[in-house]
Amino acid sequence: MAITKPTPLFPTYTELAELSLSDYPQLSSFLDNQPTWMRQHWDWAKEYLLYIGRNKSQHTYVRFRNDIEKFLLWVFMVDKQPVDDLRKADILRYIDFCVAPPVKWISTQLHDRFRLNNGYFASNLKWTPFRQTPPKYDKDRVLDPKKYQPSLQTLESTFVALSSFYRHLIDEEICFGNPIPLAKRDCKYLIKDSQVKTISRLTEQQWQYLLDTAVEMADSDPLLERSLFTIATMKTLFLRLSELSERNDWTPLMSHFWTDEGNNWWFKAYGKGKKIRDITVPPGYLTFLKRYRKWRGLSPLPSKGEQTVLVEKIRGRGGLTGRQISRLIQSVFDAAFDKMKSEQGLESAQKLNEATTHYLRHTGASMEIERDRPLKDLSEDLGHSSSATTDTVYVQVERKKRASSGKDRKVE
Repeated sequence: MAITKPTPLFPTYTELAELSLSDYPQLSSFLDNQPTWMRQHWDWAKEYLLYIGRNKSQHTYVRFRNDIEKFLLWVFMVDKQPVDDLRKADILRYIDFCVAPPVKWISTQLHDRFRLNNGYFASNLKWTPFRQTPPKYDKDRVLDPKKYQPSLQTLESTFVALSSFYRHLIDEEICFGNPIPLAKRDCKYLIKDSQVKTISRLTEQQWQYLLDTAVEMADSDPLLERSLFTIATMKTLFLRLSELSERNDWTPLMSHFWTDEGNNWWFKAYGKGKKIRDITVPPGYLTFLKRYRKWRGLSPLPSKGEQTVLVEKIRGRGGLTGRQISRLIQSVFDAAFDKMKSEQGLESAQKLNEATTHYLRHTGASMEIERDRPLKDLSEDLGHSSSATTDTVYVQVERKKRASSGKDRKVE
């Protein structure tokens, strides 16, 4: 059967864990019409992704699912060689394909893979393996799929996922070698990056505009109290988006705020690598926590064992997902940008137009560095494995020395 359009192969982790192909008639038909070895490959990938979903974060599952799905579609539809027969040259051809995929494989919008229809999961005909998105600061840009170009980070991520997949196949005694490291070494698209790293953060003035805007919006519309709370929390407690959102294995609760014998407040966060850490909570933050809890109809401060969800849905049950929290915060970024642009000019406000939720963590950490907080203490709040990591990301002592030593050069 000739295949002209790619079809989604794997749903979300929750759906994959309960998957019965009888509930996915189009996917089932697609697999039934392929050679036996292709169906076997799908089974291998399914088991691998179930392993990732069980043992890694939801974000990691989504990232690896995307990369393995693309790879299998290329194997099934383009190369038509079993993965255990592929060598370095074949992998490099796949990377060539990823750099310039067919236009029909690219969309400019995010589409669900499957849609529930009359009790069955129907494959979404609008879905494509590759997606082209405009930069955040130019969301209205008209995109041309013919000009699609993956970032260096995207290609690096592809190699990581494929190498992990092959290691799994080796562990299962399906493959006897991993061609990915050799292909990565010889990939012409990967460029060694020794550039000076800049921190994606807001200035003091930009942060003040963002916070003031969030307060004004919450004053005028009580439903936006959640936006104010999430912005103040992510910046002050240096949280990643995932650490504030509900996940399959963790729901942030009010009881994750706690006090020690010295009446110091702490917040328990579930971070990268499935590690729980306690973050110091400054007294100034408690004002925002009390305000948010008052809006929720709760006592001023959390109590031990309180099972109230930290950031809950207005409609429905449970906590907000990362995407939902991101939307809340984005609306405040947009309003703050408009306000600062009108009062201070585009150049001063531009960073607010470019910023993502992760800027809040970086902004909070950078401000702590500027007030000379001990690096070891900040490193533990951030959840870094060592103070050296914090120094590399935020302090950048060597970069500052290099910049200083280069200032005395003369043209004449």
